[in-house]
Amino acid sequence: MTDASSRKPAEISRDALVRWLGDYLKIDAYPDPSMNGLQIEGTGTITRVAASVDTSAKTLQHAADSGADLLLVHHGLFWGDPLAVTGPHRTRLQTALAADLNLYAAHIPLDAHPEIGNNAMIAGALSLENRVPFGDWAGHKIGLAGELPFEQTLQDFADRVQKLTGEICLVHGGGQPTVKRLGIVSGGGAGAVAEAAAMGLDTLLTGEPEHKHFHDSFEYGVNVVFAGHYETEVFGVRALAAKIEEEFGLPWQFLHHPTGL
Repeated sequence: MTDASSRKPAEISRDALVRWLGDYLKIDAYPDPSMNGLQIEGTGTITRVAASVDTSAKTLQHAADSGADLLLVHHGLFWGDPLAVTGPHRTRLQTALAADLNLYAAHIPLDAHPEIGNNAMIAGALSLENRVPFGDWAGHKIGLAGELPFEQTLQDFADRVQKLTGEICLVHGGGQPTVKRLGIVSGGGAGAVAEAAAMGLDTLLTGEPEHKHFHDSFEYGVNVVFAGHYETEVFGVRALAAKIEEEFGLPWQFLHHPTGL
């Protein structure tokens, strides 16, 4: 019998894991300002994973201190524009490179993923039934709509979401006082009110508000529950890291750095 303590820890090559992530997330299937995929190349062998919503010098250092070889993030460092390697950007890169840390970003593909995406995970936590695609992004549906198992008051629903996310919800009660038919778009989905109205939904659940969409809730007659951009997007990276552990046996840690937004 082999002593469990003497077993070699699970590991996978960086390139093999990056290929698996690309296939599993369908990383190139969506137009996206984010540079999805491996953004910083580090060590060639992965034995431990960290996951975080955002990339900052603090999260990168936290990942390095945790012993992670790979940091999975929803919001990476590169968004389509060239950046000089100066100031905070230099600090972030230097932090990762000094630790030989890989940085992997998945933005829209992680919102939209049908199994471990932000919206799929929220829908599952709320027991959403009869799910259909919702939330247009450049011609792709990245969110979900469906029906709650039972009708509930808007306040009760907001309280339920608050328990799920830990964030005090901002509620725009532009529609009826009860919630049954719900649309979900994590993060910055405030512009989905018109689509929600067209589908006959009574409530939209999203992350952060935008001033330009303030009046939409009241003019389209749709409630909007804002549960925080950060807090509605913790679900995907955590679920993805857990999926990696399931597939490859790699331990992982979620790095919680809330923004309050």
